[in-house]
Amino acid sequence: MSLEKKTIRLLILEDSQNEAERLVSLFRNAGRATRVHRLTSNDDLADALLQSWDLLISAPHSDNLPPSDALNAIRRQAKDIPFIQLLESNDTDLITEALMLGAQDALPQGEDERLVLVANRELSNLEERRARRAAEVALREAEKRCQLLLDSSVDAIAYVHDGMHIYANRAYLELFAYEDVEELEGMPMIDLIASCDQVNFKDFLKNYQSIEGSAELSCGGVRADGGNFKSRMHFSPAAYDGEPCIQVVIRAEVDNAELEEKLREISSQDLVTGLYNRSYFLELMDSAVERAVNAGQSSCLAYIRVDRFASLLAEIGLADSDLLLTDIANMLRAHFGESVQLARFGDDVFAALQHGVTPQQAEPELTALLRKVEGHLFEIGRRTVQTTLTIGVAGLDEKTAKAQEVVDRAHRCADELNDGNALKIYNPADELAAAANRGNLVAMVQQALENNQFRLLFQPVISLRGDTHEHYEVLLRLLSPQGEEVPPTEFLAAAKDAGLATKIDRWVLLNSIKLLAEHRSKGHSTRLFVHLTSASVQDHTLLPWLSVALKAARLASDSLVVQLSEPDAIAYLKQAKALTQGLAQLHCKAALSQFGCALNPFNTLKHLSVDYVKIDGSFTQDLSRPESQEALKAMLATLHEQSKLSIVPYVESASMLATLWQAGVNYIQGHYLQGPSQSMDYDFSSGEE
Repeated sequence: MSLEKKTIRLLILEDSQNEAERLVSLFRNAGRATRVHRLTSNDDLADALLQSWDLLISAPHSDNLPPSDALNAIRRQAKDIPFIQLLESNDTDLITEALMLGAQDALPQGEDERLVLVANRELSNLEERRARRAAEVALREAEKRCQLLLDSSVDAIAYVHDGMHIYANRAYLELFAYEDVEELEGMPMIDLIASCDQVNFKDFLKNYQSIEGSAELSCGGVRADGGNFKSRMHFSPAAYDGEPCIQVVIRAEVDNAELEEKLREISSQDLVTGLYNRSYFLELMDSAVERAVNAGQSSCLAYIRVDRFASLLAEIGLADSDLLLTDIANMLRAHFGESVQLARFGDDVFAALQHGVTPQQAEPELTALLRKVEGHLFEIGRRTVQTTLTIGVAGLDEKTAKAQEVVDRAHRCADELNDGNALKIYNPADELAAAANRGNLVAMVQQALENNQFRLLFQPVISLRGDTHEHYEVLLRLLSPQGEEVPPTEFLAAAKDAGLATKIDRWVLLNSIKLLAEHRSKGHSTRLFVHLTSASVQDHTLLPWLSVALKAARLASDSLVVQLSEPDAIAYLKQAKALTQGLAQLHCKAALSQFGCALNPFNTLKHLSVDYVKIDGSFTQDLSRPESQEALKAMLATLHEQSKLSIVPYVESASMLATLWQAGVNYIQGHYLQGPSQSMDYDFSSGEE
């Protein structure tokens, strides 16, 4: 029913099986899905290090594998696996010794709450390191692509540092009639400028350092063969091989240069108001974000909406409404002056970007704008029109990641002002408070239960072995009052804390049964996988209720597959055993998801009467490695020996299909095949052999 959380891959160096199980339970009780392996020897560690792991927790001592040996093995293989050393006491010498050996932290055994906090910190740091490495790889690839684009560009492009060439592309060489780039390397650019323009060029370069953004200069160029030509040079700040420099793009001037300039100007303008258009304004926003992050220069975005514009449009017509927008645009120009960049951002929306000010500093000027527009009479044709504005305001600062985030924040602030003729400034504290306020989420869940406002999605589970049934997993979604999707992990956690989890499960079951009965009545042989939370696993009244619901819908019981997770089954094994036995008596199918993460997963399976086993998604994350493929094949072989039907989720690429087919998987599921949909409309016949 909910999306599975990312599974932590955990190594435990602990001779006691019971203590290892206790540590695993500690993480699961803290809400962490965990796939675990207990280390028993040096050879076992060597085999384990062939795979990817997120964390290693070591007992103070081990007869099978000294913690120092495990640390050394990790360092020898340059594995990025955070190591947490547990100690018998809070001895500073022992802590220092562990840290000097390479452990990320050391703490006394038994301080469980502190252990979870330390582990969460190290896992967060690990994710950041992995993200940085991925970003570095992506950056190198982007740099390669940029270099290819530079080399193949039809525009003449060079990079200049302190007036000297450090790079020039083929088009640049051809423009100046040079054969090889080595002839230009180290040559002052001024040597390529006509003597009559060299003084202007030198002054331009000297002053360019104080100019923000790009600039242009027209001057004469001199070829290696002595020929001259007129050119327009476009200068912009850049970096080459990590060094700051100036990018110079040169185009030979042609007779229609004035026309080209006019066309470039028009392409950035809104044709009705003459302000910048949306696309060009977003480019300005991107530049402002870059300055905020790199130079600490704050800016302020005002999202300015004309109130009741739809009514005005109906009243005065399209042509006159354009005149009104033009008058408002002129008023904005007069009010803000040239220091503010203005745009028509939407049909009835303007945007103002003010540099070097915070939203609080911009507030008086924006408030004055509200009063000015409110008191103004717009003469449109032969009639007088009055209107007001609604303004949402958000700032750009060094923490801003994307321009679109700022636009969204200002937009939301404007939307929250229902009456118009008002201003609201985005407050980060409001967002943090909303995220922390479980009461709002609980109210949304309660309203969805009372008014039938949850939404069910269906993702196909596809057979690789010729099963003629159509299978779907049911996924639950909740929309906020603003129509935005609430992350399932958030509202389900809030519902669990409020004691509403069983009500949600029954809502999903009941509506799934109704939809399934209707779908099967149209001739489809369909089964639905419906997930239960841990609350329903413990609910002894669920089975009698489910029996009544199935009979009322006149639905074949074996068309419903009730799914519970391995962590819930382990935590409530007695109740899970009774539940799966009861489902079998009702002739319902049962499934166990997130399988394979426990220390002894097949031991748990002995106690449960399940038909399907869904492998944990972590097993598909590194299927390109032969050892991972073998581990998956071995697990599947054991499952099939026990007559369990296997499901592998998170199939995200075609390359995985051949591997899974060879491994003997029964069913697959993932976005590569089809993502969650509001309809059960997957064409299962297209996947048949």
